[in-house]
Amino acid sequence: MSKYILMVFAGACSYGILSSLAKLSYAEGFNAAQVSFVQALLGAGVLWVIVFFQKKKTALISAKNWLLLLLTGAAIGLTTFLYYLSVKYIPASIAIIMLMQFTWITVLLDWYLLKNRPGKRLLISIACILIGTMLATGGITAATALSLKGICIAFASALLYALYIVANSKVGKDIPDIKRSAITVTGAAVSILLINCHQLTSGLPLTSDFFKWTGLLALFGTIIPPVLFAKGIPKIGASVSSVLMVAEMPVAIICASLLLKEQIHCMQWIGITIMLCAIVYLNMHSRDK
Repeated sequence: MSKYILMVFAGACSYGILSSLAKLSYAEGFNAAQVSFVQALLGAGVLWVIVFFQKKKTALISAKNWLLLLLTGAAIGLTTFLYYLSVKYIPASIAIIMLMQFTWITVLLDWYLLKNRPGKRLLISIACILIGTMLATGGITAATALSLKGICIAFASALLYALYIVANSKVGKDIPDIKRSAITVTGAAVSILLINCHQLTSGLPLTSDFFKWTGLLALFGTIIPPVLFAKGIPKIGASVSSVLMVAEMPVAIICASLLLKEQIHCMQWIGITIMLCAIVYLNMHSRDK
């Protein structure tokens, strides 16, 4: 079990640096549609090359599993696009706090869709997460000064992220991990293309700087994590995985502080700590049940 826990944890840490990299790419004139699409496209290309050169023959994948994996990929693809888009309007440290709302959404979905009842303390844990979220965003006064559009976009990415985790824990578990990841990331690329076709049809900035950022985003966003999640999440389940994915938040906030020079105040750290404790408690209680 520890090997699979480490895989999901490492994937979450890898995701943590993405918002800072995306925001740095914006400073060079690129946008969320461009970087998220090429990130997914590069990731899918690398994964399909690995699949092609694998010597081991695998059984044919049914049309149903293809569709389900593509839809699972669409969920994480749109999560990525909306998350990157949100940092255009709000600080990266705030965007990750909003994205972390996926933890309690995941537990609710796991309960409603998969009948994995989390226990009676769910509402208490959710209340603590919401209190921690308010403190982590700087309190009521600071929160009202934030872009409502950015907050809504980031929350939508959290909802899609929760759907991805639940789906990834159940769909195509008998399919080899690399092929499963390749199909999923292909679904991500297609979904981003469809939702941004009006922007992308005008062309992409095929420069070295553009590929520098999209290459890093692909490595840490669509190559390493999907492979680790495809192998780890089905082994340990959706709820436990959402505990481990909490690692994404401190990594993202530290990166925002170091790379983007965003100021993180004492009250925000208190709120972040409350969120972390509530999230871990919520999901550990769910796993025990």
